[in-house]
Amino acid sequence: MRVDILSLFPEMFDGVFRSSILKRANELGLFQYNYINFRDYADNKHNKVDDYPYGGGAGMVLKPQPIFDAIAAIETTTAKKPRIILMCPQGEPYSQKKAEELAKEDHLIFICGHYEGYDERIRTDLVTDEISIGDYVLTGGELGAMTVIDSVVRLLPGVLGNDDSAVKDSFSTGLLEHPHYTRPADFRGLKVPDVLLSGNHAHIEEWRKKEALKRTYQRRHDLLEDLNLNEQEKKWLKEW
Repeated sequence: MRVDILSLFPEMFDGVFRSSILKRANELGLFQYNYINFRDYADNKHNKVDDYPYGGGAGMVLKPQPIFDAIAAIETTTAKKPRIILMCPQGEPYSQKKAEELAKEDHLIFICGHYEGYDERIRTDLVTDEISIGDYVLTGGELGAMTVIDSVVRLLPGVLGNDDSAVKDSFSTGLLEHPHYTRPADFRGLKVPDVLLSGNHAHIEEWRKKEALKRTYQRRHDLLEDLNLNEQEKKWLKEW
């Protein structure tokens, strides 16, 4: 996967992309990234990328020209049209389902804004997706882009040590993930459930399914509305 990032502060990404899973994915050749400071594409002598909003109001608005020209320059280097993602609090709420969708793409471009907002023509005539990571406002789109990129890249085949890990993550199955335990079996009187020590894989799998459903019921009841539950799962819910 190729990822291009338009940002006025590209140095913010270095620590994230040069650590942990993203670093490993890059070294394996599964994920390549490129920073573009769209200030370099400004067509004025002061490299100004923002201006006052028409009609007045607080703050400054990012101009369309530098961003349009930066995207055009990127598109000359690729045969297939990329997905162009605008990080914005007004965008589609981000989800695991969206991460799985984006992980199927070969090329993503992220636009990270600053100031009061974007010229509306960037939204209407340039981007393919608008994404929000939550109902709050950040100083810029960089932190949101890091979040989305991390969640997408870890889904690429070969990135994680075990490809089944991502399949069983919270939200991937529609449920929150079941509890996990490791050694010791008895830690200061706090014991691992007996079923996990039984060696009976069928019973263990049933316990995990039940606990995942129970945890979702207790913590994120809203997620159950979109699930097609089998008869056993419905029975468990009635018990609770």
